[in-house]
Amino acid sequence: MSSDRLSQTLTALADPTRRAILARLSLGETTVTELAEPFAMSLPAVSKHLKVLEKAGLISRGREAQWRPCKLEPEPLKEVDAWIGEYRKMWEARFDRLDAYLKTLKPDGPTN
Repeated sequence: MSSDRLSQTLTALADPTRRAILARLSLGETTVTELAEPFAMSLPAVSKHLKVLEKAGLISRGREAQWRPCKLEPEPLKEVDAWIGEYRKMWEARFDRLDAYLKTLKPDGPTN
């Protein structure tokens, strides 16, 4: 299994629970307990998901007295967007060529 950052990020994003956690963190910092509320799983299970996200660099966890806030770190998501963006450019170019080709097949006048 590859340990490059993009692979770690995509692995972390592959799980719907982790994506839901990131969606919640996009609204602002929160605690593990608050993150766990909508899920039918134990706090240790949520903590395992958080460790995967943290290892991928998608979140950071701080410490303020007894409060351990989790925070979204968007940089790895920018890297995924850049990687996907290259494929987006390729598909847009292919669709543009297809559109141009289809226009050559279209008759000039009205059809009845």
